[in-house]
Amino acid sequence: MGLFTELKDSISRATDRLFSEQEPKRIGIYGPPNAGKTTLANRIARDWTGDAVGAESHVPHETRRARRKENVEIERDGKTVTIDIVDTPGVTTKVDYEEFTDEMDEDDAIRRSREATEGVAEAMHWLREDVDGVIYVLDSAEDPITQVNTMLIGIVESRDLPVLIFANKTDLEESSVKRIEDAFPQHKTVPLSAKEGDNMDEVYDNIAEYFG
Repeated sequence: MGLFTELKDSISRATDRLFSEQEPKRIGIYGPPNAGKTTLANRIARDWTGDAVGAESHVPHETRRARRKENVEIERDGKTVTIDIVDTPGVTTKVDYEEFTDEMDEDDAIRRSREATEGVAEAMHWLREDVDGVIYVLDSAEDPITQVNTMLIGIVESRDLPVLIFANKTDLEESSVKRIEDAFPQHKTVPLSAKEGDNMDEVYDNIAEYFG
């Protein structure tokens, strides 16, 4: 009976561990091109893992494939929240190669626009199938009421996903967080400057609350 009891206890402990450990939630970082999605993803990843997610650029559509940083552990109030960050390509209704001709020759611009279009499709696939929550990044110096933003927020709501709206680039003089709050009053808006690292404590508090 002793061997049977030990075996039963061992199985019970293994089962308890199996069901107590949750898989990290996949949090997609979405928004229009040049809103600062990769800058934010890199800020989060560096703060908690020491590594970056991907390259940043002022040129639109620098991110043309979804990039994932796994097992990012964020500690808040003595608790640890583990997430996988998915940095997605900027979503837009049209990618024109002429957007890139000031930065590169025509052949490279055409290739980049094609890759960017494929990236938009990939971002939409992740949103419809593979994320557990959404961080929606908006440039607070730009008008948030656009066809793309309305469409994406609508898809997020139709999937009943938890979503945080981050009003980025508050370091810019023309920034208006209220404009974003007024555009999407049904969701929490958190102001920040991912570039300068401003207000990141509130960012992490909200990530832990919404996705933990």
